[in-house]
Amino acid sequence: MWYVIQVGGGKERSACRLIERFVPEDLMKELFVPQYEIMRKRRGQWHACTETLLPGYLFVVTSQPEKLAVALRGVPAFTRLLGNNDMFTPLTDQEVAFVNAFTEPGRRVVRMSEGVIEGDEIVILKGPLMHQTGLIKKIDRHKRLAYLEIQMLGRTKTVKVGLEIVRKHA
Repeated sequence: MWYVIQVGGGKERSACRLIERFVPEDLMKELFVPQYEIMRKRRGQWHACTETLLPGYLFVVTSQPEKLAVALRGVPAFTRLLGNNDMFTPLTDQEVAFVNAFTEPGRRVVRMSEGVIEGDEIVILKGPLMHQTGLIKKIDRHKRLAYLEIQMLGRTKTVKVGLEIVRKHA
């Protein structure tokens, strides 16, 4: 089952390294910081880099959430397995399917998508946003971002992913 670990915002990567160091390996099948690829301009050149998809959260695949929660108490950073009343809440099948549709095991990064705007319609030519245009709520062409509205952690969240619009037809 997939679970979410809450960590301090902006400290996702360091918390991930600490958990890998202090929590026994056999408790976790996979631990990752969900990220997205984005293009940033530095010194006049465009460079691909990654940003955190859901700030303040790590995802973990485990079959022993109770043991994992106990082990997290030994990590010298704020880490908390999400749930309520000592029951840990796994991600729903739809949430897991969303993460798996946009990323692959071993590299949990949503790659850049590429598309065109034809009139009022967005057409995605390549990338993980293909056939997912219904999730797009807003596009920032200048920053090369698409804002998606998704159901995650029991609520509606707006997340950013990289989207390059290569042309616009009126």
